[in-house]
Amino acid sequence: MTYLLIDDDQDICELLKEYFEQFQIKLHTALTPSSGLLILEEQEPQCIILDVMLPEMDGFSLVKKIREFSDIPIIMLTARGDVTDRIIGLEIGADDYLPKPFEPRELMARCQSLVRRINKETKSSSSIRFVGIEINTENKQVYLDKEECLLTSTEYETLALLAKNPGKVFSRDDLLNEIKGVNAELFSRSIDIMMSRLRKKLKNEDNRQYIQTVWGRGYQFVGEKE
Repeated sequence: MTYLLIDDDQDICELLKEYFEQFQIKLHTALTPSSGLLILEEQEPQCIILDVMLPEMDGFSLVKKIREFSDIPIIMLTARGDVTDRIIGLEIGADDYLPKPFEPRELMARCQSLVRRINKETKSSSSIRFVGIEINTENKQVYLDKEECLLTSTEYETLALLAKNPGKVFSRDDLLNEIKGVNAELFSRSIDIMMSRLRKKLKNEDNRQYIQTVWGRGYQFVGEKE
């Protein structure tokens, strides 16, 4: 497990580094935002701890910059009693905050709890499951009655879009606008033919129909949640 601490207080960095090592957690430390961003790019830590008061840019600006390219969990260290800092931090994308001074044990517990929660959410969100079908959004594979169902990239993206919004009716124009850059030329020529082909591939032994035509309006996904 690897975390990153961005704080310009050298003493705090060294103290926390030694403390986290007791729990087999490697804590990379950076005294400036620029050096912290380099470590983030090279090491890919599981969690970032950063102070509000930093040289080069404040913690809020740093959170905004990180959120431009990463969803990594972030805990901000704020001045005790400064409610405004806490609210701003959470609003711009931080996941938690801890007022100074703090106990290293509490900081570690918050980091571990946050990482567990994020990992759980990521794991659960990587698959869309209904009775008889599973859509793995991480590796872009579809399983029908636990057997892999081979789809083209266009078919997969269309199915994933519909399944993420069960019951919602998508018109042909909606689908064209949502599925961008995925075999767009072929897709725009014949949505109806592609949908017919996709439905045939998704037929199982029970003859469930996961994609339903809503006449005059478009298509929707129908399925029973597991």
